[in-house]
Amino acid sequence: MKILDLYIIKKYIGTFFVMLGLFIPIGIMVDIAEKIDKFRENEVPTDKIIDYYIDFVWYFGNQLYPVFIFLAVIWFTSRIANNTEITAILSSGLSYKRFIRPYIISASLIALFTFFSGMFIVPKSNLRFNEFIATYVKNKDERQTDRLFKQINDEEYIYVSDYDPSRMRGNNFTLEHFNGIEMEHKITATSIRWVDEDSVFRLMNYKIRRFENESEILEKINYKDTILDFNVKDLSPVNYVAETLNYSELNRLIRYEKKSGSSLINSHLLVRHKRYTLPLSCFILSIIGVSVSSFKQRGGMGFNLAIGVSLGFFFIFLDKILGVLVIKSNFSPAIAAWGIILIFSLIAFFLFKKAMK
Repeated sequence: MKILDLYIIKKYIGTFFVMLGLFIPIGIMVDIAEKIDKFRENEVPTDKIIDYYIDFVWYFGNQLYPVFIFLAVIWFTSRIANNTEITAILSSGLSYKRFIRPYIISASLIALFTFFSGMFIVPKSNLRFNEFIATYVKNKDERQTDRLFKQINDEEYIYVSDYDPSRMRGNNFTLEHFNGIEMEHKITATSIRWVDEDSVFRLMNYKIRRFENESEILEKINYKDTILDFNVKDLSPVNYVAETLNYSELNRLIRYEKKSGSSLINSHLLVRHKRYTLPLSCFILSIIGVSVSSFKQRGGMGFNLAIGVSLGFFFIFLDKILGVLVIKSNFSPAIAAWGIILIFSLIAFFLFKKAMK
């Protein structure tokens, strides 16, 4: 049976990369048609565009690989089923469970590739991809800039009413310093700006109120240059920052954002959960694909492909819908990521049992 295993593994892996080779160029052409006016308007250098589309391949492939897996499995499995090869294999006494073993081996190889690329390669491509979009297409960063509140250490909390990332300036700044539950002092300023050449914060209309026993001491000056315990970029990180970090960097970011009470913590947690669930989906989608295509259907290969594409896009649709719920509400990131795996695991179990009969 090793010959059969190698035959199916070669078909699976080969067809998967053929699907990537067919659909990624289509995605690139659609993207070029959509952005070509922006490229001309902003006079984007050719080498920058080439680098962007190299990163686009990783971004696009990572977003749509569930569809590619479905199409690959259903395409070649339907072909060998229509040639009665599967019927002959099973008639020789091979069990259906044994028949799908090379599919699981192939899915394992793709899952390992997906896991390591998702942890270490795709984040770097996502960083360059999103920076290109922000610089040449949207001309602005995707970030929250209003009503920013953050805990910067165990004793201090800061707030700005709005923040301009390009000028590194915030308005209506407040810093509160606590000792336990008692406030020791409070700093306010009409604006705070990072002065890069001096590596200090400049606070305009600076006021500090110190609370000692039951008395209050107020100090006012026009401006004050000082050092504070946070990075100016931490005031308003880009929304996609988690997608651009490798495994260890993402874990450090999540620990920091949990401590500081960031509003983006749920989206960061969702990114981390997906880096584990997406590789697992390779197995589930492979089982679904082989279960719906391993026997001749009245509608032939076209019917099987229609089922595969529908299920693939249903997977992506659920992923996007639940992702929006996590970002826009308090929906659990764990449920959003692992719930899809549970739903499709049940579908895979049902279809596999049906195929065994």
